[in-house]
Amino acid sequence: MKGKQQLLDFCHAFVNERMARISQQIAEVRTSLTSETKSSAGDKHETGRAMLQLELEKLGQQLAEAEKMHRTLSKVPLKQHSVRVGLGTWVKTSNAQYFVAISAGEHKDGTYCISAATPIGRLLMGKSLGDTINFNSQSISIIEIA
Repeated sequence: MKGKQQLLDFCHAFVNERMARISQQIAEVRTSLTSETKSSAGDKHETGRAMLQLELEKLGQQLAEAEKMHRTLSKVPLKQHSVRVGLGTWVKTSNAQYFVAISAGEHKDGTYCISAATPIGRLLMGKSLGDTINFNSQSISIIEIA
């Protein structure tokens, strides 16, 4: 394991990139809405506006979810050693390595950044060194916790 700070930085970069991308898409949809207002009239115009409004709502929900992930990251403690799996814990199992924070995919060191709300995250939460969980018909042992 490289270090929890590097994993946390990876998660922050993931969320920041996602928020920037969504914000850019919102700006583009708003620009399209403005030009749609100026360009046409009638049923085609109303349908186009409605579709852009729906897209804007969807992007707004995605942005809210990304902001929620950002708030979760701000609560991640980076204490040196954990006895039980919780938020901010790095876990090595017989199957894979996990960092419990947000679902951000796989870090370059092979650690999967997961949310406590994921199926594997829910099973790992509160477990200790030596505990075993059953996931996808597999028995997985906790080998190391940091």
